Amino acid sequence: MAIRLGDTAPDFTADSTAGTINFHEYLGDSWGILFSHPKDFTPVCTTELGEVARLKPEWDKRNVKVVGLSVDPVADHKRWAGDIEETQGTALNYPLLGDPERKVATLYDMIHPNADNTLTVRSVFIIGPDKKVKLTLTYPAATGRNFQEILRVVDSLQLTAYHKVATPVNWKHGEDVIIVPGVSYEEAKEKFPGYKTIKPYLRVTKQPNTGSAD
Repeated sequence: MAIRLGDTAPDFTADSTAGTINFHEYLGDSWGILFSHPKDFTPVCTTELGEVARLKPEWDKRNVKVVGLSVDPVADHKRWAGDIEETQGTALNYPLLGDPERKVATLYDMIHPNADNTLTVRSVFIIGPDKKVKLTLTYPAATGRNFQEILRVVDSLQLTAYHKVATPVNWKHGEDVIIVPGVSYEEAKEKFPGYKTIKPYLRVTKQPNTGSAD
């Protein structure tokens, strides 16, 4: 069954390059990103895993824990890690799950028979501290992901969670945001002094700080 936004992210226990992972326990109070790879020792995956490792300071800044997954066993992952460090210039610094029996891939509906009935597609799940799924993305196996976009989405989700604002089309960190409709005019005046009303349903304000309710 497909996982929908707002569903509780399925919990699981699996072996990884960092030892046994109990997913919910591992995430704790952090945000989480679970992303899958079709197969070890493949070119697009190699570039992606290196990029995610390089972005560790950005994940840490946002209180995000990243977990990768491939249907190959952990022993293969550990051999592949050397290639990733050699070719991408950054060593793996987050767990990469082994899933040779495809238990996690099946749990998260990462195997699409119309694409390939043996390999995972490039799935991305962003999960909040409440363990609810906040975003899902599915790429075909041959298309590398844009992790700058995923960072942008995390920023947007955290702004909504902590500050009751939404982000407009093509928004980038630091640009103006939109006060969500559920915020009353009285609350908006207190919380967002100097905001602009373009239409009664379209109220624009400066971006609050991300990452907390303060």
